[in-house]
Amino acid sequence: MLILVHGLPRAMGMGRQAAGLLPELAEHLSNESGWLVATGTLSGVGSSTGTFSATQWKSDLQVIIERVAQGEPRISLAGFGFGGALALHVAAHDERIRGVATFASPANLSAWCGDAESFHRSVQVAGVVGEAEDLLAPELLRADAVAIDPVGSIAMIPPRRLLIGHGSDDMEIPVGDARLLVTGADGRAELRIIQGAGHQLRADPRMVATLLGWLDRHR
Repeated sequence: MLILVHGLPRAMGMGRQAAGLLPELAEHLSNESGWLVATGTLSGVGSSTGTFSATQWKSDLQVIIERVAQGEPRISLAGFGFGGALALHVAAHDERIRGVATFASPANLSAWCGDAESFHRSVQVAGVVGEAEDLLAPELLRADAVAIDPVGSIAMIPPRRLLIGHGSDDMEIPVGDARLLVTGADGRAELRIIQGAGHQLRADPRMVATLLGWLDRHR
């Protein structure tokens, strides 16, 4: 079983679309690989109720894992952007997760978030807020996200399998973050730099081919 984890949008109104391509991607991956592929929409995204926080999204992902683990104990995660960082964090504390693939995921969440007020505003602008009173205060929201700690998390995952994918021309998250994640895993992760690719990798056929190859090698 592979679970796809969407990222956290930062642009105007993109909360409605953050998970939009994942069902189609899941169907394609399942058809091509023979794996069971699941996806979910985390709090505040699309038609999902609730409000974003890293802690809430971690809880959401754990609910999905518990649901699929009832029928398939061999679970891997593939996350995009912040979803990849979240997948690493959850896998670090759940031995049922047999492998993690990340794409365009930040290693340094402090730099990725920026200052607390800007991060808080970007979450509001993206539209991942159900009720305004449920959104954490700026400093708490940022601290909660930074605590996901991708580099610290990935160090706890080997010898379970890891794939780190990143676009060479990603303007949102530097390609150096991918190398930081590999270093955090003590080099025990596959690194795939997709030449000429930007931040949006979900629809990039080279990303799909990379993920399919990884799934094929780790049945």
